[in-house]
Amino acid sequence: MSAVLALPETLSTLTSHAGLLAATVPNPAPADPTSGSQGITLLLSYVKWGALIACGLTALASGGLMAVGSLSNRPDHVDKGKRAFLWALGGVIASAIAIPMVNTVFGAAGA
Repeated sequence: MSAVLALPETLSTLTSHAGLLAATVPNPAPADPTSGSQGITLLLSYVKWGALIACGLTALASGGLMAVGSLSNRPDHVDKGKRAFLWALGGVIASAIAIPMVNTVFGAAGA
């Protein structure tokens, strides 16, 4: 029964110490883990140029496949070339949309 009677006193002691403990805990500001390194930016620039170069090479190769298929009377090669060309155009469009979007996100994160 004495433990029940001591409960209000224990709670008031805990709340007074909790306020003191919360006042001494430091709250540091967020810091850039890369220390201003441009490594992420460099990596993203390599990836975006690599994607655009890959799409351009695919478009050229698919045009060649269409030409070879039509000259050698192989309609399946022409169809594969057309499909590859459309996929290359889709990749260019996706890259063209993704590059400004990523730049916007990283620009907003840096501000």
